[in-house]
Amino acid sequence: MAIDIIERTRPRDVAVHSIHEFVFSVPDLAQARHFYTSFGLDVREAGGGLELYTFGHPQRWARVLAGAEKRLLWISWGIYAADREAFEHKLDGAGVVRVAAPDGADTGNDGIWFAGPDGMAQQLLVSAKCSPDHKSARVFPPEHSPSGRAPHRSELRQIRPNRLSHILTFTADVDASARFYTEVLGLRLSDRSGSLIAFLHGAHGSDHHLIALAASATYGLHHSSWDVHSFDDVGMGNQQMTQAGYARGWGLGRHVLGSNYFRYVRDPWGSYAEYSFDIDHIAASAEWPAGDYLPEDALYIWGEAPPDDFTRNYEPGGADAPASAPSQQGVFA
Repeated sequence: MAIDIIERTRPRDVAVHSIHEFVFSVPDLAQARHFYTSFGLDVREAGGGLELYTFGHPQRWARVLAGAEKRLLWISWGIYAADREAFEHKLDGAGVVRVAAPDGADTGNDGIWFAGPDGMAQQLLVSAKCSPDHKSARVFPPEHSPSGRAPHRSELRQIRPNRLSHILTFTADVDASARFYTEVLGLRLSDRSGSLIAFLHGAHGSDHHLIALAASATYGLHHSSWDVHSFDDVGMGNQQMTQAGYARGWGLGRHVLGSNYFRYVRDPWGSYAEYSFDIDHIAASAEWPAGDYLPEDALYIWGEAPPDDFTRNYEPGGADAPASAPSQQGVFA
């Protein structure tokens, strides 16, 4: 669909419609390539870094650049062409600082660069909507089969996610960051657990959250979450990553907020990639009843306890967590 004829789903909402892409650095691109290829993504080399696609989908969901350390570098948000001028006014009215495009950013696009929460670079870019308009299809075993309903091990294939579902980022101030994303970028609160974590969805339709915000001393990427077809895919994804040498993580389990079944796989730098199945979808026409939940009601209904350092931000400065950080245990979805 041509960008200049894209229409808003909700004409009265000036809001980002998608995470166009997220970009982070790692000290070893070969290791990153092995991890994400094993995970089932379509990993391509370009511009001295890596591009993360899902097979059969045109969207470039993320890029991985070479750097001295693992670091979330920026987030690019997709917007509708009709909203660009309105976003310029919103940024100016909120006193948001404009910044230059970071090193490694695409040149030649007409994106709007600014300093987001915690000073991290962000971009608004006119682009096609890549967040889902409908809940993902769910695949279940057949009701009856003459040879058994479970897949045969001899027929196993690599689990390949369908698309990016969401990212969870750290922030030094969950409340202030949530206000920025809702008041300036037009996202909507889905649910939260006090000032420890907030889940935000897109006004034009998205999964339960496009982005989640968790308390730390500074910004960083905790995990990226990838939609798969079935609960079997979650389990077999766990198996394929264990066989590839990535046995550490969390799950299998089922979240409460978002409702999805999950397996988090720990990457070589202390963050995670999540296989996610059956997450709640919030349609553009829906008014979601956002709640504020106690930590014990905000994480999982079943599954093993998360690792002791599951909530730690391993990016620069992240280990210096705020005083409230220990009580974060168990609120990430």
